[in-house]
Amino acid sequence: MLYIIVNFLSIFVFIGIAYLFSNNRKQVDWKSVGIVVALELVLGWFFMSFSWGQSIVKGAADGFNWLISVANTGIAFALPDWLHPATGYPNFVTSALLPMLLVVPMFDILNYIGFLPWVVRWIGRGLSFITGQPKFEAFFSVEMMFLGNTEVLAVSKPQFNAMSAQRNYTLALMSMSCITASIIGAYTTMVPGEYVMAAVPLNILGAIVISTIMNPVHIAADEDVVVSVHKEGEKREPFFSFLGDSILGAGKLILIITATVIAFVALAALVDHLFSLTGLKWLSLENIFGVILFPFAWLLGFDPSQAFQLAQYMGTKLVTNEFVVMGEISKNIMAGKALFANPHASAVLTVFLTSFANFSTVGMILGAFKGIVSREKNDYIAAHVPQMLVAGILVSLLSAACAGLFVW
Repeated sequence: MLYIIVNFLSIFVFIGIAYLFSNNRKQVDWKSVGIVVALELVLGWFFMSFSWGQSIVKGAADGFNWLISVANTGIAFALPDWLHPATGYPNFVTSALLPMLLVVPMFDILNYIGFLPWVVRWIGRGLSFITGQPKFEAFFSVEMMFLGNTEVLAVSKPQFNAMSAQRNYTLALMSMSCITASIIGAYTTMVPGEYVMAAVPLNILGAIVISTIMNPVHIAADEDVVVSVHKEGEKREPFFSFLGDSILGAGKLILIITATVIAFVALAALVDHLFSLTGLKWLSLENIFGVILFPFAWLLGFDPSQAFQLAQYMGTKLVTNEFVVMGEISKNIMAGKALFANPHASAVLTVFLTSFANFSTVGMILGAFKGIVSREKNDYIAAHVPQMLVAGILVSLLSAACAGLFVW
């Protein structure tokens, strides 16, 4: 009973930490925060208790996965060997970036014919009413649930350029908690699929809560608009000229993101190598983050020994990625052995791992924005990199707390 109470109280601790990192504490809309947190708890109960709730999310994910499989047809034609990596888990460039060569032009075409702005306007209006966010940010939270952070940023270029730097920063914070539909299937082969599917909508609501607190934005009604690629009275660009520019833009963006991610991952490895020169085997970024995350793991409802194990897995995920940890724990968590004989541990860690929140994701997001928005807006986002990492961690912790509360 004590751990259940601690787990529940952890939700308020994570919200409090987000408040400490807020750039405008007086402007936080606590009514909206309360509504979305309550909704997240209801969804946590719903997805942890009813399999048909998970089937709804899986159906949507399968639709986006189908789109990625279509993109893979083009990849297989040009680069067939890239679709079957020797590592045993998806190739980053193939699974997360190259599908953008289909996804970005497809969304640009929907924008060109006016369909996407219409969808954003109406879905955003409904979600905005519930969450209190501007229409585009509300729609973005759902869009990012399946497209992934690079794709969802790439398909929204006209909107980003019309928005302020602060609103772009909101979307950067939210993007830290994306996944992509093409990878969901890989996740479910390594960790319990029911918890993976539950994490997807929980991360959406968690991202809304944390970004609303850390970067409260209030805009006038005339600013809350959905941008079309065509300006009023402007002559429409010929379709194939427009399509060519879209494909070229997607290709440039892939190169920028790839270079940025390689640099970020290599820099993290360099720091670890420098630590190794001290002769202290325990000194590494993974262990440092494990120690930092220990109290938060304990707050999720574990005894100290279990909490330390979970914290180390969490730290490893932040420094490397979720696939490294999933591969390490897969046998035990799928068999319910060792730490994972406790269903609560399985649920909490799986939900925490189901997001792209890590160092390399920061590089992906910065690279995406660099290829999309002006230097001024990109510099504003780059100046808030620590807050982006904090936001990603807090969303994962909040989602894990809401899911774990209903699994013991």
